[in-house]
Amino acid sequence: MNLYRIGELAKAAGISERTIDYYTKLGLIHPEKRTLKNYRLYSHETLDTLKRINQLKQEKYTLEEIKDTLERWKSVAEDAEVTDKLTKLEIQIQQLERDVKELNPLLKDLKPNQARAVLTNILPKGAACIESLQILLNQFTPM
Repeated sequence: MNLYRIGELAKAAGISERTIDYYTKLGLIHPEKRTLKNYRLYSHETLDTLKRINQLKQEKYTLEEIKDTLERWKSVAEDAEVTDKLTKLEIQIQQLERDVKELNPLLKDLKPNQARAVLTNILPKGAACIESLQILLNQFTPM
């Protein structure tokens, strides 16, 4: 298992050692173990978690929201690939919500034939997206 000292982890994640200290104090990340000299050692999974945290921060999540999200995902699956895909999906959904809010006033100003053309283009993709989300949700919710 490849373990990182705090400086190595900071460099690999592109953040400061101070940020790693702060995230550790908040409970967002945890050292895998400590050396005899009491240095904290972090796993590669921690590096993945830091990348997820950075993605969520870019999407304007607060650190408390990020902590809740990470805890929720950990309770769902320990598999890093599943957690990574959930992170990306949640970010995409947030971005779609913002895009829809921005587009709504613009769509109201379109002429009827322009609005029809826009809807004709996005309707099949939107329906496919909704259907995919329904399939995903139906796998985990009782009917």
